[in-house]
Amino acid sequence: MAVGILALQGAFAEHGQMLDKLGAEHFEIRQLRDLDKNPDRLILPGGESTVMNKLLHELGLYEPIKKLIEGGMPVFGTCAGMILLSRDVEDGKTCFGTMDIRVRRNAYGRQLGSFYTEDSFDGIGTVPMTFIRAPFAEEVYDNAKVLATVDGRIVAARQDRQLVTAFHPELTDDTSVHEYFMAM
Repeated sequence: MAVGILALQGAFAEHGQMLDKLGAEHFEIRQLRDLDKNPDRLILPGGESTVMNKLLHELGLYEPIKKLIEGGMPVFGTCAGMILLSRDVEDGKTCFGTMDIRVRRNAYGRQLGSFYTEDSFDGIGTVPMTFIRAPFAEEVYDNAKVLATVDGRIVAARQDRQLVTAFHPELTDDTSVHEYFMAM
């Protein structure tokens, strides 16, 4: 099993380090030919969702990745990755639109609004959560299910083989969220 990590910007290297801890094979996706390595799973890391959306289209990655997701490939979106997968984005453009959630971009404010907490994650227990200019889901509907909330705000959800978190589990030492993804 090889995990493809979108490596256009953001915390892609940290996701790779988490997968190394789990002994999971992975590679970075920077250009179209990287998809020839046939990933079994995808990670869409944090970063700037508008820039990532633009680069996905410019590099010809958008359509092939969307087909993989729509075909049922497990995908994990953190922070900006959550925005890329969401069907509706308040104050922004949708990208893949494959997950039945509506998100608010930069919901926790600017960089100074970043914070750390620990809270319950359905199916795992208490996990550490690092938020950096994070979004949150304002609504989860149809086939999506809430997995975690912080102060009444939805910060993790799942729909079939799609997992999203508003926080960055790759920036902690806890591998449980990545293990959850790998077991999907």
